[in-house]
Amino acid sequence: MLTEHTLTRLKELRLDGMARALEEQLQQGAASASLSFEERFGLLVDRELTHRDSRRTTRLLKLARLKAPSACLEDLDYRTGRGLDKRQIASFALCDWIRQGQNILITGPTGVGKTWLGCALGQQACRQGFTVVYQRVPRLFEELRIAHADGSFTRRLGAIARADLLILDDWGLNPLSQPERADLLEVLDDRVGTRSTLITSQLPVEHWHEYLADPTLADAILDRVVHHSHKLKLKGDSLRKKEPA
Repeated sequence: MLTEHTLTRLKELRLDGMARALEEQLQQGAASASLSFEERFGLLVDRELTHRDSRRTTRLLKLARLKAPSACLEDLDYRTGRGLDKRQIASFALCDWIRQGQNILITGPTGVGKTWLGCALGQQACRQGFTVVYQRVPRLFEELRIAHADGSFTRRLGAIARADLLILDDWGLNPLSQPERADLLEVLDDRVGTRSTLITSQLPVEHWHEYLADPTLADAILDRVVHHSHKLKLKGDSLRKKEPA
């Protein structure tokens, strides 16, 4: 009776991890009884922390809306000759680049896994407690155009600015209009030195100035993106017909 009361109290306090761990200890019987009170209580606390971490990661991944939500760095295949450096990826996995407000620019031909790698880095960021926003660039501009029309532009910019990591996928697919270039500068200006941006593109970085077309805005935009950035140039054949890894 006392145990049922304790379980109820734990659930009322939203200590679901501890409640489940206590139930498991009761089911184990003698095995758990052989542990000291301190050991059993330590296991309950550990389970609660694990439960909360898992729940937080699930929530952050849901909010990130990654195109490839199952992509993870552990599944990355270094044997396909894509120009990946294990030490560099291991460094990125620590997420210090996000803590320092740095950027990552991933370029390469179509099908080599740019989006998948970007999403894997995004998932890793979520697992370490960072907020992530994934956006395809063409869709982002469409959303910002609508936001201008309905008066929600400032609020939309604020939501993007608060994300620890912004992933801009498919950069450079379509020519930009002057309002789109201005919006892009607004998005990136909010992030300089404080928030990180990850960009994937088929265009080599050295062609981005030409792609942006307006020399003045191009200088301003690239100054906010290219400096303090890590560049990954992927290569190789398309992986579209293979399992992403």
